[in-house]
Amino acid sequence: MADYLMPSLGADMDEGTLVEWLVQPGDAVHRGQVVAVVDTAKSAIEVEVFEDGVIAELLVPVGSTVPVGTPLARIDAAEPGAAESGSPKAAPPAVAPRPDTAPGAHPGSVSPVVRHHAHELGVDLGTVRGTGRDGTPTRADVDVAARAQERPRVSPYARRRAYELGVDASALAAAVPGAVVHAAQVETEAAAGPVVPAAPAVPQPPAAPVSGASSAPTPAEAMRAAIGQLMARSKREIPHYYLQASIDLAPALGWLAERNSGRPPSERVIPAAVLLKAAARAVREVPDLNGFYVDGRFDRSEHVHLGVAVALRGGGLVAPAIHDADTLELEELMAALKDLVARARSGRLRGSQMSDPTITVTNLGEQGAELVHGVIYPPQVALVGFGRIVERPWAVDGMLGVHPVTIATLAADHRVTDGRMGSRYLAALESWLSRPEEL
Repeated sequence: MADYLMPSLGADMDEGTLVEWLVQPGDAVHRGQVVAVVDTAKSAIEVEVFEDGVIAELLVPVGSTVPVGTPLARIDAAEPGAAESGSPKAAPPAVAPRPDTAPGAHPGSVSPVVRHHAHELGVDLGTVRGTGRDGTPTRADVDVAARAQERPRVSPYARRRAYELGVDASALAAAVPGAVVHAAQVETEAAAGPVVPAAPAVPQPPAAPVSGASSAPTPAEAMRAAIGQLMARSKREIPHYYLQASIDLAPALGWLAERNSGRPPSERVIPAAVLLKAAARAVREVPDLNGFYVDGRFDRSEHVHLGVAVALRGGGLVAPAIHDADTLELEELMAALKDLVARARSGRLRGSQMSDPTITVTNLGEQGAELVHGVIYPPQVALVGFGRIVERPWAVDGMLGVHPVTIATLAADHRVTDGRMGSRYLAALESWLSRPEEL
């Protein structure tokens, strides 16, 4: 019997809210299977199980917010049929029923994406008439049900807390159209005390903002606060040093244009993928930039799990990982990058993508910035940045021409490396980009 714990989905995560269970007691699970959806300050994330077994007990009901490391479920490592041949086991304690297990639902076949979409819109899947295969509800079906119900976007746990604290959750939802009201916002509203409306017969001029007045943070504000706290911790605890180098991209971009020639747009590799692959191969040559600084010592990673900073449409960013990026072919890395960005922007990231990046790359070239000095994402010890690709005068073998150039930067932890080793990394990065056919 083993405990399945609330995972740490990044250094800025102290707690998470269980949005949905995708399994029930008695279900067989396998390593890598998504078993729950957890809401963090940044995103709703699908979390996987890391061993085979049978769900014996669900310990935390949907809607609960618990610290990282809290047992969420118990998993019996026995084979699914083992209980049949031995003495009968006691039935696991009852847990709160899932909202989509009402008669008429298809809990075993509804995709996690549709489940999460229904949760965000406050739709009971048991009441949705599905138009998918075998009557399974689709996203479109959920949207139709949401418009018919006209329910405010309030999480189940927030709705329960609102009832307990006497807060009008519908009013909170109406104040921020399109956002999901969470329990923390309800509790903040309750702490502010009841609001007595002014008499409508006497119009009053707009009041000046009251200093110190509390208001419920929006999801974007909560994400920004989480990012700010982590970056403040990083600058406070990590002795950063910074290096930069201008790199000629004429060889890489010329080779890439030839490689993409004749291919349909869906199969082309973009320059960002080449930069990511070069960054991953270079850190393999300078491994002391790849790993984690924990409890006063550096733990070097044997794998290059490249964190990629992804800007979210609603503001803020996340940095999930492309696993073993140094070993992927360019087409594989390109596919992984597309999947990562799509998952990040649709709130479908996996827990494994958030928990173990060993070094992060940020590319602000598309935003117009020519230079970025990043802040290290603890407990990592380095961050690589790429600026916009610009045309610059460039001399090669005494001949002056105009070449595409980017400025690559390195922010690194002085507790682990120094400028000499950081310079080795930038030299290795430039070397890989000068011979892209070997990437």
